[in-house]
Parts: sequence; structure tokens; C-alpha cells
Amino acid sequence: MIKWASLALLTLAFLAIAVTLWRVEQRKSMAEKNFPPEGDFVYVDGHPVHYVDRGDKAAPAVVLIHGASGNTRDFTFDLVDRLTQRYRLIVFDRPGLGHTPPLAQNGVTLAQQAALLSAAANQIGVQNPIVVGQSFGGAVTMSWAVHHSDNIAAAVSIAGATYPWEGNLSRFYARLADPWKGPVMARVISAWASEQYVAASIAGIFAPQPAPKDYAAYVGVPLVLRPSSLLANAQQRHELRPELQALAPHYKDLSLPVEIVHGDADTTVGVHVHSTRMVEDIPGANLVVLNGIGHMPHHTNPEEIVAAIDRAASRAGLH
Repeated sequence: MIKWASLALLTLAFLAIAVTLWRVEQRKSMAEKNFPPEGDFVYVDGHPVHYVDRGDKAAPAVVLIHGASGNTRDFTFDLVDRLTQRYRLIVFDRPGLGHTPPLAQNGVTLAQQAALLSAAANQIGVQNPIVVGQSFGGAVTMSWAVHHSDNIAAAVSIAGATYPWEGNLSRFYARLADPWKGPVMARVISAWASEQYVAASIAGIFAPQPAPKDYAAYVGVPLVLRPSSLLANAQQRHELRPELQALAPHYKDLSLPVEIVHGDADTTVGVHVHSTRMVEDIPGANLVVLNGIGHMPHHTNPEEIVAAIDRAASRAGLH
């Protein structure tokens, strides 16, 4: 009896693994079919970088860098169309997300991401752009400003994660970033994450405001749920705080125009931990605090983001 019971459990386990792996591949194929690349690819030392290029190519260039779990669609949903009359807009997929492959399985740094995107911008004829980053993209933007000051006209941080914070690191991302546990977790999440799970995650990111109508359907959440993207995102988020500990002391040496927009109801990236400190450290940095606004002001208050980019352009002598 025990032998048959053990055999039955083993059979069920193999069946569960097989079904999970099948669902992963099915969901991955559907994600890439339903949300294909919006733009083109440029190759930096053989590594493909997906980018969207819109607007007036003769106008000042603006590079947009999305946050964690994001892709180009977070900006092309609405913000890009508000800027195309006055700027050339370049939206990149960061490494491991959207349609830009990971740089490596582990150890990808902010500096490496900034170097990749700066080089990609150069290769498509974009030099000294205004670089705009939201959330994790804000960290990449500041790394670009620190390490590639000869290829940036101004920086705009939208609810950017720019300083190390107090408290414990996320156990969830620590496990997902683990080279042994992570691949198993990523495949389970990829196969079985429900629509309710996705809806709750989006609601949490936008709180206390609601997400725009049709945002979830447009932004390509299934791309984020591919195992490779889950792992890349987890590794980057798990390593973010120690990287910011090394990066932040260099802010005081920056001389370029810096504009910051941040909501005071943001519980994902706190305004006082991150943006207020930037104003204290960077000469001439300008902070606009949005009362009662959460983590996604480029969707809830896009006119404030447009105004910040316009100010950055003016301060950099581009308008």
C-alpha cells in the first residue's frame, strides 16, 4: 500500500511539474505574440536593445527609462504623445525587461544599465539628451548622470528610487534572486499568477489613485510574468539598495539641471527618503511635491511631468 501511495504521489508531482512548464511556455508565447516590440533594435557590442523612437528628430531629445516590472509601454500609453510636438522621444526597454534581453543572469548593476542605454542612445544619433526615469528608472538616470556626464543635458526623476533606505530587504525578491530557488519560483509564478493577482499588483502601484482605464490591457503585464523577466527584475531590485549606497555620495558633484516630481502619498518610494535628499545634495535641483499623489504621477498627473521636462530643457539651454 505504501509503495503504491508513493508511486501515486511521485506521478502527481511529475504531472504538476509538466503542466507548470507547459503553462510557462504557453503564456510566454502568448505574451510575445500579443505584445510584440513597439519599435526597433540597436546593438551595443552585440547586445540588442529595444527602443521606441517618436517625435521630431530635429528637436531636443528626451530619453525615457521605465521602472521595475515595466517596459516601453508604460510611457507610450499616454506620456509620449504629449511630448512629440516639441521633442524627439526615445523610450528604452531596460535589460531583462520588455524586449531587451538580460545582460547576465546575475550581478547586473545600475552602472552597466546606464552604460548600455547611453551607448544605445549614441548609436541612434542621440547625444546629450534629457534623461527621464521613473522609480527604478530614476536610479538608472542618476547613474547615467554620474557616470556619463558628457552625454546628458539634464535629468528628470519621477518618483525615483535614488537613495538607500532603512529597513530589511524584501525576502520575496531575495528568494526570487537566489540562483537556486529563483528559477523554480519564477516558473511557478509565471505559470499560475492569476488575473486577480495582477489586478491587485497594479492597484497597489497606483494607490491611492486608480489605474487609468485600459492600462492593464495595454501595458503588457504578461511580458513581466515571463521567467526571465521575473528573475532579472528580482535581481535588480534585490541589489538596488547597496548600489545606491555607492552611487548617492556622487550626487553632490553634479552640475547639470535636475528636476524631480514626487507624490507625497507614494508608499513605494518615499518622497522624503529619496527626493527631498536630492534637493539637499544637488545644487540647483528643483523638487515638485504633488499632494495626495502616489507612485505613478506620469499617469495621474502627466501635465506636471511635461512641465518638469520643459523646465529641464529650458535650464539646459535646449529651448
